[in-house]
Amino acid sequence: MRKAKRLTYFNYVLIILVTLIFIFPFIWMLIASFKTQAQIMSTDTALFFQPTFDNYRSVFGEHNFLTYIINSFIVAFVSTVFGLILGLPAAYAIAKYKQQKLGFVILIARIIPGISFMIPWFIIFTKLNLTDSYTALVLSHMLVGLPFIIWIMIPSFEGLPAELEDAARVDGCTLQGAFVKVLLPLVMPGIITSSLMSFILSWNNFMFALVLSGEKTKTLPIAIFNFMSYSEINWGALMAAAVIITFPIIIISLFVQRYIISGVTAGAVKG
Repeated sequence: MRKAKRLTYFNYVLIILVTLIFIFPFIWMLIASFKTQAQIMSTDTALFFQPTFDNYRSVFGEHNFLTYIINSFIVAFVSTVFGLILGLPAAYAIAKYKQQKLGFVILIARIIPGISFMIPWFIIFTKLNLTDSYTALVLSHMLVGLPFIIWIMIPSFEGLPAELEDAARVDGCTLQGAFVKVLLPLVMPGIITSSLMSFILSWNNFMFALVLSGEKTKTLPIAIFNFMSYSEINWGALMAAAVIITFPIIIISLFVQRYIISGVTAGAVKG
């Protein structure tokens, strides 16, 4: 009994330590966002300092950060929606008809480094006069998010009994109706998980936005990069901007965490 209690206490301590290790960078970033440049560079004001909101005023007032937030949201939301429109039927078809080879081809697109697509994307969108447009960013971000959506949803569809679709067809549903009305509601945890992951991948994407975006479509990662110059790094504004880009994802993840867990484990156990 005592050994079991000791093991339980040890597990709690281990969980707390691991959690602190993971959240420490965010806590440090949050604290630094309320410091001046001098306070950030000084060890004397590591914990005790006079907080200031000047960094946040600078981010929204001088750097027009609200525009970049809107740009990032539009690109992430639209690329996720179109990724679901294409990815859900693809995952269903691969799971139903056992198209493992096709699934492997899609996986290759996810494994290949994104930088390999950067020059071809840039040439294509330049020829089409689509650089510095939402279209270019959405399509390039779908290249990252779409394979992810498909590979999360394949186990979710494989875990559904085939009799469900057959029963829906007997009741008068078309194949499309059975897919939309019966199957999709049952794999909703997987849809939420893949949507959130795709949204995060797009929200944090730096490489494609660096090459394909411009002043009209500049996203948050590029805007944060602008706080670093050759001669100086504005640490206070950089930390404030980093908090702004991180905070929405943390809030969304906390609200849908139970769906994420069930979505990631979907299809892991069958029987």
